[in-house]
Amino acid sequence: MIEAEKENFPVAIMCKQLGVSRGGYYAWKHRDPSHRQKIDEELVVHIKKSHTESRGTYGSPRVLDDLKGEGFQVGRKRVAHLMREQGITGNAPRHFRRTTDSKHNLEVADNLLNRQFEVAAPDTAWATDITYVRTWQGWLYLAVVIDLFSRRVVGWSMATHMRTSLVLGALDMALGRRRPGPGMLHHSDRGSQYASHDYRDALKEHHITCSMSRKGNCWDNSVVESFFGTLKQELLYRRPWPSPKMARTAIAEYIEVFYNRRRKHSTLGNISPANFEKRFEREAALAA
Repeated sequence: MIEAEKENFPVAIMCKQLGVSRGGYYAWKHRDPSHRQKIDEELVVHIKKSHTESRGTYGSPRVLDDLKGEGFQVGRKRVAHLMREQGITGNAPRHFRRTTDSKHNLEVADNLLNRQFEVAAPDTAWATDITYVRTWQGWLYLAVVIDLFSRRVVGWSMATHMRTSLVLGALDMALGRRRPGPGMLHHSDRGSQYASHDYRDALKEHHITCSMSRKGNCWDNSVVESFFGTLKQELLYRRPWPSPKMARTAIAEYIEVFYNRRRKHSTLGNISPANFEKRFEREAALAA
């Protein structure tokens, strides 16, 4: 305290009020840092590096995982304490609202996925949904397709409207990249875009089985909801977006460069979706 306030108050007066001898204060000031202090200083450097590389999004659990990957033997409480001292924080989640419209007379599919979000291999089950981005020039809408095995965004599409072509664009990208086998499960909510004849025909053409959430139940599609929450708290809520074009560029870069390839995913054991798939491929090759 004396060291922190020495520019505002005389040292002698503070020592007297706090019951500290001046000699003791100066001895403390010139004492070499302890071993723990030196380690803490090194940890802070690596904590700041991890936090910066995460684009300011990682809290103490993911920072801790980075530190352990670099060989540090340290506990989460110590990392959290050092982050608080340095004013380093992750992002707190915020709520968001639904965008698709389920009030229609189109045919809907049964909930075949039934919240079975853990699947054994890539392209076994995909989940999809739409969210919105507010810009100064109006709304931008984002549709994504996520592989439930790796949580990787395998397809995405953006537009200033929510017509069926938006979701078909995301599906087309996913199909072009992955080429799943017949019978793969495709899960969405009951929005009119997904229940449309054009979208259902596209699924049938590729022999994909359609599954839809129960009415008004967002938990049936919680993997995609979780991704949208992450995208918003880590990117979209952190700055204003003057135009849809600027938001579109940032979202594409976030998905392809950061989220799919770099960001640690807690469900995957704190590795990225791309690395999770690579590990699966290596293990499958060894088992063959």
